Amino acid sequence: MILASFVIVALSYLLGSIPTGYLLVKLFRHEDIRSVGSGNIGATNVLRSGGKGLGAATFLLDVLKGAAAVWLGSLLASFLLPSMPFRDAQALAAVSAVLGHMFPVWLGFRGGKGVATGFGVFLVAAPLAALSSIALFTVILLVTRYVSLASILGAASFPLFAWFLVHGDKPVPYIAAQIFVAFLIILKHHQNIRRLVTGTENRFGTHTREGKTA
Repeated sequence: MILASFVIVALSYLLGSIPTGYLLVKLFRHEDIRSVGSGNIGATNVLRSGGKGLGAATFLLDVLKGAAAVWLGSLLASFLLPSMPFRDAQALAAVSAVLGHMFPVWLGFRGGKGVATGFGVFLVAAPLAALSSIALFTVILLVTRYVSLASILGAASFPLFAWFLVHGDKPVPYIAAQIFVAFLIILKHHQNIRRLVTGTENRFGTHTREGKTA
């Protein structure tokens, strides 16, 4: 059982750890996205650095890798750990994939903030809740033009949406994974929170090629 769990964790982590933003910018613009703007490898920094198409592709691929990790992790669990509750297997894969994105072994454990990948994992594990959270994200972004604020509130709202919109059994590991991932995403935005409080946070549409303010 321990070995089977390790296989699921490892596969989900490795899928989540694929640094899509870094690879896309390196491939198409021969730049290291970590040296541009905020230094983050996520879609927002890729977009703000002037790569609208690459930013959109980064977001989509980060969502897809999260979704794939949960789908494949659950599939593996059905063969390797048939006694494990399905939603527990989803929770294990979801947390592993998000940790992979945030702390990828390939980039010295310095990754993204987990918004797109978190959306992807829960799009499979709790689709209605994930869609509700991304809808809230979109509304907040349109009203305030702060990606960080939209991300923080979208992540914080997800466990609440999941509690009311997910039907059937909601085992403790499943709920704990939602809260843990939301907490990690918010924690990863600690610098943005500081800038929001001081009024120095950049609004969506601001292009930064240099510095660490995005």
